Amino acid sequence: MSKGSQLEGFCMDLLSEVAKKLGFKYKVQLVKDSSYGRQDENGNWNGMVGEVEADLAIAPLTLTAAREKAVGMTKPFMQTGISILLRKDISEGTGLFDFLSPFAAETWVGILIAYLGTAVCIFIVTRLSPCEWSQPQTEQNRFSLLHSLWYTAGALTLQGAGPHPKALSGRIISCSWWLFTIVLLACYFSNLSSSKTSESTHLTVKGFEDLANQDTIEYGCLAGSSTLAFFKNSNNPVYRRIYEHMERTKSFVSSMDEGVRRAKEGDYAFIGESVSLDLAVARHCELVRAHEVVGMRGYSIAASLGSPIIKNLSVAILQLSEAGELAYLRSKWWASSCIADKAKSSAVQPHSLKGMFLVLSLGLGLGALLAVLELTSKSRRSAAEQRKSCCTVLTEELSLRLRNSNANKPEENVDKDKEKA
Repeated sequence: MSKGSQLEGFCMDLLSEVAKKLGFKYKVQLVKDSSYGRQDENGNWNGMVGEVEADLAIAPLTLTAAREKAVGMTKPFMQTGISILLRKDISEGTGLFDFLSPFAAETWVGILIAYLGTAVCIFIVTRLSPCEWSQPQTEQNRFSLLHSLWYTAGALTLQGAGPHPKALSGRIISCSWWLFTIVLLACYFSNLSSSKTSESTHLTVKGFEDLANQDTIEYGCLAGSSTLAFFKNSNNPVYRRIYEHMERTKSFVSSMDEGVRRAKEGDYAFIGESVSLDLAVARHCELVRAHEVVGMRGYSIAASLGSPIIKNLSVAILQLSEAGELAYLRSKWWASSCIADKAKSSAVQPHSLKGMFLVLSLGLGLGALLAVLELTSKSRRSAAEQRKSCCTVLTEELSLRLRNSNANKPEENVDKDKEKA
């Protein structure tokens, strides 16, 4: 890249590091025809490969068999492949159950268990507590199992469903469930919003087969490039269809910049080498690269055929790779400025909410304990009045309160029959 009268970039840094290791000075000039190098029908090469007056050619120059025959090439300094560059708003349709995506399946199971457990606890506590159900012989309990389920569901949706528990034990359970619900809904809507924001990074065109099977998005690659040669020489029927389509529509671009520009305009997929596409994604936040990468190959430095410097260059490249210098240069120049696009939402796992599940469990346990203590206190008073043992009275109370709620109905039916008679 140009920076005033100077050049900068990964290749310039690489050249500087190699020059330090081998102890040579250099002068950089741009290739006249702005081409990497391809062979014409007469066997002549253009671009960097054809620049015979240069000692070295350093660029994202793909190592191919044809180029290896024409010039000497070093060990690859970077691995790349062929992928697809598109604009982000070419997105896939949302799924039918995408509203469940903010939470993992295990989290949903945990929420269901917490819901059922809370409803059952409210049902039991409101039957045990004398403050909630003082006369089980004559009064009907307001909190049946169905109403407990309805009450808990109402709190989960922040709607509320009366009547509310009167006893302290029931209120503690309700408050624990309300606190759990508030945190749960906050996590759900936050993650749902994040997933909708990042939806545009998911592509309709996930790979080359999707690209070949559609006719809405135009696609092409760099004219005369090794990418075009890959599709042209491939026996894969999908790749052959892509090549034939590009030849038929003449959808080639003359430069990398033109391909990126057309991809930014929309309805155009630029096929190129993944490393170059990743750099375009880092520089242009509206672009994204498809996940599929095919035809892995490497970038190499070229020199004239038989040049003695090739061996030393290869050794220097391997030394830089082993020392981590190449990885550092990659991270330096491919750093993305699209901070917001880096954040990808992930489903909330159960361990993320373990604190709230613990608080809810403690609330349920404390409420149940208080209900038992309330019932025990009443049983002790009744035992003193009736001059019975506390255990006997407590057993009778438990038996009466935990019986089926339909236990009183036969007596009501008998009374009604007597009135009719």
